[in-house]
Amino acid sequence: MNEQQLKEMITSMLSEMVAGEKPTEQSTELPKTPATTTNTMTTTMPVVEEGMIDDITEVDLRKQLLVKDAKDETGYLRMKAFTPARIGVGRTGTRYMTDSTLRFRADHAAAQDAVFSDVDPQLVEEMGFISTQTICKTKDEYLTRPDFGRQFDEENSTKIKQQTTAKAKVQIVVGDGLSSAAIGANIKEVLPAIKQGLKMYGLDFDQVIFVKYCRVPSMDQIGEITDAEVVCLLVGERPGLVTAESMSAYVAYRPTVGMPEARRTVISNIHKGGTPAVEAGAYIAELIKKMLDKKKSGIELKEAE
Repeated sequence: MNEQQLKEMITSMLSEMVAGEKPTEQSTELPKTPATTTNTMTTTMPVVEEGMIDDITEVDLRKQLLVKDAKDETGYLRMKAFTPARIGVGRTGTRYMTDSTLRFRADHAAAQDAVFSDVDPQLVEEMGFISTQTICKTKDEYLTRPDFGRQFDEENSTKIKQQTTAKAKVQIVVGDGLSSAAIGANIKEVLPAIKQGLKMYGLDFDQVIFVKYCRVPSMDQIGEITDAEVVCLLVGERPGLVTAESMSAYVAYRPTVGMPEARRTVISNIHKGGTPAVEAGAYIAELIKKMLDKKKSGIELKEAE
């Protein structure tokens, strides 16, 4: 029997089994004894329902309890309400429950997508940002050479200088960072909130710079190029399994290349499950006003309060 004949035989047998027919050819009937009888097993095709299954990532982990027969279910849920950590996920034998495993894989996939995807160019154009790029040429280079994500070449430096207001009070910068999803999810809400908050203090900002392949210290070179008093960088943070949409704001008074990290003030966890973008924007505006008044940022600003 050659390979083709073998394939045909297997196909024929599977077809007969699915149709619920008793195999005839290529099958051997088990011998019957007086004490036993043989029943014919019928296999039916699974029914595929129309529509889509529910999105497992929409489940609020803080309200999901998979532990069966918990001694204190109310206490368990109260504890879960204070943290997005994966507690109360239950188990079957030595393994996680199917729901927990699928959710873990879905969140892990979302985190990978956030790192390896780019901010939509249409969003950059729609928001009217000045589009720039560090000396990184590819995403792989950006991930493996953090130092490249802090520098601009002559062309981009000139673009920043020519298209921004020199010696501005406030220069806003948006960077993709390690999560493009964070920018897409938050930037349309946080920028208007910052602008509105600054107007309460008689302040405003002009052109917003967008930096592709951005590391936080890129704001230092922008500070030197623009000679702005305060530079605020809104950047996508490294995603985790809780969320892939977390953004942070790094704000510094007159940042310079090579300055210590202690001179930056950071507002982190800006996302719908943490600090909402609108609330964060109002706080950032207040922080910028303090920096302009005190002419300090980071640890120095904290000590001056």
